[in-house]
Amino acid sequence: MYVKDETMRRRISASWLPSIAFFNLLHATTSFASPPGFPASGNGLWYRNPGKNWVTEWLPVGNGHLAAMTPGGTSKEVTQLNVESLWSGGPSQDPTYNGGNHDPSQREELAQEMRGIQQSIFDAANGTIANIDVLTVPAGAYGSYSTAGNLITTMNITANAEGYVRWLDMDKALARVSWSIDGDTYLRTTFCSNSAQACVQHNNSTSILPNITYAFDTASAGLPQPTVSCLDPSTLLLRGAVSEPGMAYELIGRVTPEGPDGQATCLPDGSRNATILVTGATASRIVWVGDTEFGIEAGDPAHGFSFRRELPHDDLLALLGAAAPQSFDSLLASHSRSHDSLLGGFSLSLGQTPDFSKPTDELKAAYKTDVGNPYLEWLLFNYGRYLLASSAPGVLPANLQGVWARDTGNPWSADYHANINLQMNYWVADSTNMKLVKPLFDYIEKTWVPRGSETARTLYNISRGWVTHNEMNIFGHTGMKGPDSSAQWANYPESAAWMAIHVWDHFDYTNDVEWWKTQGYPLIKGQAQFQLDKLLLDDHFNDSSLVVAPCNSPEQLPVTFACSHAQQLIWQLFNAVEKGFAASGDSDVVFLEEIRTKRAQMDKGFHIGSWGQLQEWKVDMDSPSDTHRHLSHLIGLFPGYAIANYDPSIQHPPSASNHTDSTTYTKEQIWDAARVSLIHRGVGTGPDADSGWEKVWRAAAWAQFANATGFYHELTYAVERDFAGNLFSVYDPNASDADKIFQIDANLGYPAALLNGLLQAPDVASLSTPLVVNILPALPQAWSSGSIKGARIRGAMTVDLRWAEGKPVSATLKVDNGAQGRPVRVIHNDREVLSFTSEGGHTHQIRF
Repeated sequence: MYVKDETMRRRISASWLPSIAFFNLLHATTSFASPPGFPASGNGLWYRNPGKNWVTEWLPVGNGHLAAMTPGGTSKEVTQLNVESLWSGGPSQDPTYNGGNHDPSQREELAQEMRGIQQSIFDAANGTIANIDVLTVPAGAYGSYSTAGNLITTMNITANAEGYVRWLDMDKALARVSWSIDGDTYLRTTFCSNSAQACVQHNNSTSILPNITYAFDTASAGLPQPTVSCLDPSTLLLRGAVSEPGMAYELIGRVTPEGPDGQATCLPDGSRNATILVTGATASRIVWVGDTEFGIEAGDPAHGFSFRRELPHDDLLALLGAAAPQSFDSLLASHSRSHDSLLGGFSLSLGQTPDFSKPTDELKAAYKTDVGNPYLEWLLFNYGRYLLASSAPGVLPANLQGVWARDTGNPWSADYHANINLQMNYWVADSTNMKLVKPLFDYIEKTWVPRGSETARTLYNISRGWVTHNEMNIFGHTGMKGPDSSAQWANYPESAAWMAIHVWDHFDYTNDVEWWKTQGYPLIKGQAQFQLDKLLLDDHFNDSSLVVAPCNSPEQLPVTFACSHAQQLIWQLFNAVEKGFAASGDSDVVFLEEIRTKRAQMDKGFHIGSWGQLQEWKVDMDSPSDTHRHLSHLIGLFPGYAIANYDPSIQHPPSASNHTDSTTYTKEQIWDAARVSLIHRGVGTGPDADSGWEKVWRAAAWAQFANATGFYHELTYAVERDFAGNLFSVYDPNASDADKIFQIDANLGYPAALLNGLLQAPDVASLSTPLVVNILPALPQAWSSGSIKGARIRGAMTVDLRWAEGKPVSATLKVDNGAQGRPVRVIHNDREVLSFTSEGGHTHQIRF
């Protein structure tokens, strides 16, 4: 159908008119490059065919609270939906659910068990035992993040589509698909708006649209049958539950037909289903909102850990009432501005030249390790930040799949694994000035701390502070998650210590003193109090040092003591307490002195083994053939600093040490040993895993050694091996398409690893120690020219950097107003190019 009437043509949405001529011109040719409307910057992904596989081909949009995946259908579009808090399990499914904790009456019994375990470890000839099963609790109603079903949009079209193209525009944060039939061109736009707290799908055409039907579908997603009813002639109301029994949720979709003859009619289909039919419209859009009965404020003893509230129906109607009447152009403009504000004004250039001639899946298929492609690498950097900005600004932080999940039960429950994965999700947030870490810290405060305080008392017999372990859901699961023989997964009470360091980092990057006083420092203090009480004297080597026991290097056996990972982390945590004490307003000097005393007595986690390696455990039992995916004992290299800024004057063994390995190592010795361990750990493809996150972690570690070859090799190896055609990271690249698993941590860790090759300013143990800013430490030849604008480093500073022909051209460091003064050294190629004491509001420029 082709509209010849000029009056009707003028009714077509003005926002679509500028691209019609260009699009028709391209469709007149046998082949075409990127679609009209694709960002001129090249900052997008595009494809010539609809997506078939959810993991490898569909495209994501989201606003943190709501999300959608779009395959880019023509006559039928199946948009998969998510609501951030829709979880099975928890108290909605099982009122007796208690966060994986033992009964409080078992406290003394467990204390005796713990003492026995610790003594068995110290008494063992090799300092190891087989298991700690008695400490674990079955998972119970742990649950899983779940899909919310699908929005089915059906157009009454029977002819074959021509000139098909779909794309993700990361400049405007939207997904689009376009095609032509019989001379008419169709455009569908989908986005989830942070400003409106709603998602939008807009359908347009160069003529009158065919009849369109909108429907909510949950059956194909495996959800219990909901009730879908007509709230009014243009509004669908879905009420359902994730399981029976289980968390209740609600979706409301309002359809607005455009044009003088457009009509929407809601059609009931029996007692439990309804659809909306649109006829005679020049364009049509549906705006949907949604929420669950999950209440994060009700996750404490005062509310019986119910995590429950009434479904916020009236609030959803208010959101819909504000968003739906707006014009599509207004909704889109507001959404794009809001999304852009989350990105914080940061930008990166790798000297890339956008390739508009090939769709993204072809660029990815042609990508080779070590050869690389600066344009695709730049896209992946931006894509990681796009995904974080689309999944993190809600009530909950980004989970193992961000905020996207297609099933009711998802890989690893799409939960929060806090032995690298959750941490990696947020590595890039503060360093690129993204405004979205508050939900992460709110989540820790409101779900980890209340239950974690119970876990500290019951499982560890510790009355101060709080603790978590490796796997967490949204219901405060802080206990040691069973089943039996799960120590390598579950025995990780340092998870909260690692996240507490993220809390410190946020203050170090922003100097947000009010936040630090009210939320940041209290979180760190509670975690440090727990770790203070958990340390005990090493009764194996009898060297007077303080160690943790029992411990597992994350996801590694054996169960032992003084795991290097744990010792380095806790040492860094204690440093954060001291560095932030003055700004916190805390007057508890007894606590501060305890931090200083026990920190001095700690084993610092540094022992060099028989084959020159940095030991993963205090007992020398590392295998040179261990290519385990985790780099746990190298946490002080990256993202930490216990290795990167190793200082023998403060990281020596306790003075009273009698241990034969009580040597005070030089920084060179520690770095050499860490390098040996990194080499032997392999490239991130081993018998245990072949995931992307382990490769980008290795890339960041090689960058810390200023090894551009190792850095770029690992980064490009990750891209070739572990990223799909839609640039989602896949856990196992050898799996069939049907079995591939999406895990977002590599997507979100990639930009942080890449940035670490260009700009480094690792933390230091004391604010009086100079902060060393390393310019272009591991610059690959492929990125010989480029720039960074708006990067953030410690000391509340912003850095702009430009380089050409492999050498820096200029750098600007601007100190925030009110930032506390500290010594700073700027280096390039091991040569100091500037030193100063930072002062609030001052700017320092370097011309190379």
